[in-house]
Amino acid sequence: MTRTKDNPVGLRPRHRSGCPVKAGGDCKCSPSWEAWAYHARHGRKIRRTFPTKAAAKAWRADAVVDVRKGRLAPPTPVTVRVAWDEWYAGACSGLIRARKGAEFKPSTLRGYRAAMETEVLPEFGSVRLSSLSRLDLQDFSDGLLARGASPSTVRNTLMPLRPIFRRACKRGDVVVNPTAGLEMPAVELTRRSDVTKDDVVKLLAALPDGDRALWATAFYGGLRLGEIQALDWSAVDLDAKTVKVERGWDGVAREFIVPKSKAGTRVVPLTQRLRTLLAEHRLRTGRSTGLVFGADGVKPFVGSTVSRRAKNAWEEAGLPVTSIHVARHAAVSFLIDTGLNVKEISTYIGHASVATTLDRYGHLLRGSEAAAADRLDTYFEDDLAAS
Repeated sequence: MTRTKDNPVGLRPRHRSGCPVKAGGDCKCSPSWEAWAYHARHGRKIRRTFPTKAAAKAWRADAVVDVRKGRLAPPTPVTVRVAWDEWYAGACSGLIRARKGAEFKPSTLRGYRAAMETEVLPEFGSVRLSSLSRLDLQDFSDGLLARGASPSTVRNTLMPLRPIFRRACKRGDVVVNPTAGLEMPAVELTRRSDVTKDDVVKLLAALPDGDRALWATAFYGGLRLGEIQALDWSAVDLDAKTVKVERGWDGVAREFIVPKSKAGTRVVPLTQRLRTLLAEHRLRTGRSTGLVFGADGVKPFVGSTVSRRAKNAWEEAGLPVTSIHVARHAAVSFLIDTGLNVKEISTYIGHASVATTLDRYGHLLRGSEAAAADRLDTYFEDDLAAS
């Protein structure tokens, strides 16, 4: 059909079956109108059909602008499973990175993979990426919560979809990010431990001599398990009362890694009690170089082995059994009780975001570690007297 003034580019009538116009005669039907806008990146036309020419013309005028501004794209045949497989391969190779430009940590990728394979892919794996809606994900989130999943589990399950859709949006594969604006259940991030400072004295006293400084580093220093496993004597300055946290240990990948966030690289002040225990530990092991904890100063200790020894010691002494993770939360509770401000606490403990300690990447403690240690020593005066 020759394009005329009444049949401009991007528009064409769609006559009904049997209409004489298809044989060169006059139209005897009321045709609908198809409009299209060409998407150069995808090399495809985006088509819509409307009951009237005016509606088709209005849509096309808006569509041309939306395509140019990246607000409209043709439906992609890529499914959620295919998009995940491509994203995961790229993230593992380092080609796809987090928003700040850093590579994804092995532990992060393991968590993403578990969430996708356990929950997300069985539900949405065959769904086209461009067809997945915010309502679909909201219903999915609400369903997880209704089945008894904790708020943090719900958030973690949906977490890997966020970078997948961010990338798809930037590449123009999808226009709307369905992970944006979801109503997620609140997570209590600033948790307080039931372990008191008096409990810590008893728990440490019941431990084998070789494990006491290790657990004290969690209770008084607030270091994560991987950070304690990777702690080197070169990062410990007993005179300056500081410990530099610069790396961690990934027990699954069996490699040293940088801290889980920018704020994880930090300087931690040593309380007098922790300083004393570390000094005793150095004398006991006869090592002043290499790893602080572990059998030989080269190979990190196994967390489950240390936890099992502590469990046996505490059960024998009639004390409650705890973990290094809980010990870290106890450290946060102690910091709150000392009156340190939120930014100091955030820096001390290495929290990554405001959601955890109301500040993101705070660094106010640097340069005042000794003062912070003195304030903590005052808080633990009773412990020092009892030891």
